[in-house]
Amino acid sequence: MDVPVWLWIVFAVTVIVSLTVDLLAHRKAHVIGFKEAGLWSALWVGLALVFGGVVFLTLGTTAGTEYTTAWLLEKSLSVDNLFVFALIFAYFKVPREYQHRVLFFGVIGALVFRALFLTAGVAVVNRFTFVLFVFAAILFYSSYKILSGQEENFDPGKSFAVRLLRKVMPVQDDYSGTHFIVHKEGRRIATPLLAVVAAIEAADLIFAVDSVPAVLAVSDDLFIVYTSNAFAILGLRALYFLLAGLLDRFHYLSHGLAVILAFIAVKLVLQACHKMISTSIPEIPSPVSLAVIVVILAVSVTLSLRRPPQDKSGPDASGTDTNA
Repeated sequence: MDVPVWLWIVFAVTVIVSLTVDLLAHRKAHVIGFKEAGLWSALWVGLALVFGGVVFLTLGTTAGTEYTTAWLLEKSLSVDNLFVFALIFAYFKVPREYQHRVLFFGVIGALVFRALFLTAGVAVVNRFTFVLFVFAAILFYSSYKILSGQEENFDPGKSFAVRLLRKVMPVQDDYSGTHFIVHKEGRRIATPLLAVVAAIEAADLIFAVDSVPAVLAVSDDLFIVYTSNAFAILGLRALYFLLAGLLDRFHYLSHGLAVILAFIAVKLVLQACHKMISTSIPEIPSPVSLAVIVVILAVSVTLSLRRPPQDKSGPDASGTDTNA
């Protein structure tokens, strides 16, 4: 796809300005309430859709549909990240007013790592078509683990990033405001806040194993896959504060995500067969993929609301105030 340089520049400027505005708006640590999270969520979703409109007008209907599909796919898969965020915050007992700062730097790290992974993924897919079968197998296995209840438990304290941090420098037990590193007796000491960032980055690396192959099933164009991922990631913080405390209500959503992963895996297999075996083997068009994802998400959310979980005694692990 021939993407004009100015469109890349518009994307980069939009991301930089958005992050700057977000950082300035939250420069003073405070608890993010439901209303504020809702406004920011609407802003991030609106920004992603406006950029999608620019893609439609500039690159055409196919590119615009692929962008929208990839963005919605990444947005839906990122819900699993929200559960892990709550787990990490509970594990490290992160004060509510510091959580946005942690997620802000977590998002920056995610943008960098996704750029590396997606660039490598696009290069590999364009050169070695058979790797699509490998990606499909990964997604099928992930879907199976979710449906069979065999998802791996993520232990924040034992993640590779946290263990590596503890080897590089000592980590104190108490928080020091929003500082990540403090100086004591001539030594640099990490605060628990830096360990939390490390744990969140480690979690994102784990989730990239699913999301990167999934988005590459939608498009093998770097501009489409990265911009859609970036806008989905940018809205993660607001989405977390919006849904914190309500995550357990969407108990059917994990099943819906498993079905989506299986569907995307089938799409990958058909793509690989179309390219490697015979062009007579049909591929699943992007509009169909978009429709399937929307329907599955809608059904999952509707079933969750109509059939509430039986056990409602679980407290909000993150401690986020959802009534502010």
